Amino acid sequence: MGMNAVRIGVAGVGRIGAFHAATLSGLGSDGLVEEVWVTDAVPSAAQLLAEQGGYRVAADFSELLSRVDGVVITTPTTTHADLLRQAIAARVPTFCEKPVATTLAETIELVGVVEAGGVEVQIGFQRRYDQGYRRAREAVASGELGFLHTIRANTHDQSPPPAAYIPTSGGLFRDCGIHDFDIIRYVTGREVTSAYGIGANKGDDFFTAGGDVDTCAALLRLDDDTLATVTATRYNGGGHDVRLEVMGSRGTIGVGYDESLALRSAETGADYPKGPQKWSFMERFQPAYQRELATFTEVVAGKRTSPCTVRDALQAFRVAEACDASLHSGRPIDLTAIPTA
Repeated sequence: MGMNAVRIGVAGVGRIGAFHAATLSGLGSDGLVEEVWVTDAVPSAAQLLAEQGGYRVAADFSELLSRVDGVVITTPTTTHADLLRQAIAARVPTFCEKPVATTLAETIELVGVVEAGGVEVQIGFQRRYDQGYRRAREAVASGELGFLHTIRANTHDQSPPPAAYIPTSGGLFRDCGIHDFDIIRYVTGREVTSAYGIGANKGDDFFTAGGDVDTCAALLRLDDDTLATVTATRYNGGGHDVRLEVMGSRGTIGVGYDESLALRSAETGADYPKGPQKWSFMERFQPAYQRELATFTEVVAGKRTSPCTVRDALQAFRVAEACDASLHSGRPIDLTAIPTA
């Protein structure tokens, strides 16, 4: 193990928790992680995963905090805020999957708690660690594209999540669109000033029953008058499709345009893309997740500060909040109407 190897705990051993535990374990061979600990509200689930992956088990979150140098929160969304408060009180650097809280008010409150606590917190917007998005950010920053005028972003899931997930998801804008809102900020370095959101239900009844839509679109204006469209759906039969197009006066760059692109060309003789498609976000972003968690080990080791803070999470949440308000009111929402404190 490396001299600066750290012990990392994972709270919550569902799909993404198990995935992160395996990723962290893999970082052990790079000398970044000494031990991986796991815990879950269902102790038998944590025990089973520990046996499968060779991890250590903590009886509960409190014990986990006492055993590790840093903690990764992948529990259900409704528990994030409470666990984050506990970790900050214990002065344990924390990685938290989005969102940090289920409401805007509590997200604002947590920004204050984290910044007053002086403990590093990194939020799980993994697209910031994807090489395509980073290349787009460089193209914008260098002036390679000239002035920007239009952005198109999309998050299209191949198939919907379980019905039970929808009432706790926060809605499609907050669950899926929020990744696009964050990455637009990251790539452009700009803030959103207004948002107009619309949605539709054409699939399973449980979306309507859960107060959500299965497909949505947003039109955003950025603070330099760049216009952006964001679309999301739960029913993209062609495959998992996450893309970004950044168009400027000197050129256009696209993220997600490789052989796995989840569409077929209607043009005669066109054989692109060749496939195979990707079918889930974990498959699409596996290298990004690895870089993201490797970065977190550096945060835990004190080698760097968090590159994606709770304030970043708040800004993306505010855009989602504006889109949701627009969806229900039928009119554009100015971001000045969405609180920041």
